[in-house]
Amino acid sequence: MVSIDELQRLVEEASSNGAEYAEARYHRVEGQSLMFYNGMLVGASQPLTEGVAIRVLYKGSMGFSSTSDLTPSGLREALQRAISAARSSLRQVKRATSVGHAFLGSARYSVVERKPLLDMSLEDKISDLSERLKSVDFSREGMKVNSYTLSYGERIEHKLTVTNDGAMVESRIPRVALFYNITASAGERRANRWNQLGASGGYEAVSSLRVAEEMARDLDSLHINLVKAKSPPQGTMDVVLGPEIVGLAMHEAVGHPSEADRIMGREAAQAGLSYRRELKEGKIGSELVSVYDDPTIPGSYGFYLYDDEGVAARKRTLIDRGRLAEMLHNRETAAAYGLESNASARAIDHRSEPIVRMANTYMAPGDHSFEEIIESVREGVYIAKYMEWNIDDYRWGARYVGLEAYVIRGGRIEEPVRNVVLEINTREFFSSVDAVGKDLTFSAGTCGKGEPPQPLPVTMGGPHVLLRGVRVK
Repeated sequence: MVSIDELQRLVEEASSNGAEYAEARYHRVEGQSLMFYNGMLVGASQPLTEGVAIRVLYKGSMGFSSTSDLTPSGLREALQRAISAARSSLRQVKRATSVGHAFLGSARYSVVERKPLLDMSLEDKISDLSERLKSVDFSREGMKVNSYTLSYGERIEHKLTVTNDGAMVESRIPRVALFYNITASAGERRANRWNQLGASGGYEAVSSLRVAEEMARDLDSLHINLVKAKSPPQGTMDVVLGPEIVGLAMHEAVGHPSEADRIMGREAAQAGLSYRRELKEGKIGSELVSVYDDPTIPGSYGFYLYDDEGVAARKRTLIDRGRLAEMLHNRETAAAYGLESNASARAIDHRSEPIVRMANTYMAPGDHSFEEIIESVREGVYIAKYMEWNIDDYRWGARYVGLEAYVIRGGRIEEPVRNVVLEINTREFFSSVDAVGKDLTFSAGTCGKGEPPQPLPVTMGGPHVLLRGVRVK
């Protein structure tokens, strides 16, 4: 463990060595993970990382270093490496980096655990999860479950962040996640369903995530797809999308292209660019569409109150009534745009620099009930769950394949259909929105970004949404 005072001394020493900006972050991540295969425990681990990350800005050049040596000499050596990296890069700097002003925090906070993760034995967690799996009935007439896996992970993050311009934030956020994958067949047909559940909090979150009930519902969806469903209709028609597909679209087609570093080209080699390089803040769709990213939602998997640069978090508006609005910024990208950071800087551990990331991205609910949306459709399809998805490097052209879907006729849900394909670009998607449901629903995910990769916990959300006159096949 490193104290606030030790981090304060590091940033002060960086300033005395000519750094315009200095940041020191103690970052400890501990937890447990379990893996079950067909109901049997096949793996267990207790990962732990701990160390300090240091960034300094010297004459417009940023240097980064990290260390797991928490002795005074180890910390000073890491600081000198960061300063040396910044100085040695001066000749390669084409455009000077700057760190803008922001609403910085001086705070300490933690997420309350009603059942503290570290107080519960590994044996009790194994027993509890085994019993939850035993309660699931995997049998469905005409369908064979070939295999299923369940992984459990807990991640307790303790951070101290200090900057030489006033941030001083301590946080402790425990999170739990459950991930399962089910593969099934009926004759020559094959399908699989994977799902992730997650929340911030203690072990009590496992009960609230209802993994056994979620697995049972997904087994029903697989059974519908493999045994009961017919070939889907094709052509131009109305499409009702379930909340999990809407949430995925918000993450992929709004959140990622709103990351300012991606818009500036930093992610080009690893993950592509963004349509927002050209569209800027123009109209993107229906006035019924508003999209937000909010790290402060209590209990959410992507929860935090201050980012890894010590900036106070808030709700960010990415689309405002059909028009592109905020980008996601850290202090560096905000300065490049002449703005203040909106607290989007996150790092996976002490070995990684904080980069621009989403937290909890969702479409705002509307005022229609699900029944009202269905009743307004004369001919179309309802895609409740997806089986696969793809999106291009600009986050413009997307493809969603339904796992569970139904024909809609005369305002009624009729027979199930399999593997409905919706191929649509982002503007078409949002411009076609004609009704938005009241039923905002969230789902957890692990967002990948960065090189080396930094997989981080996030949440995606949305209500049922009606798209008018789009093409399916």
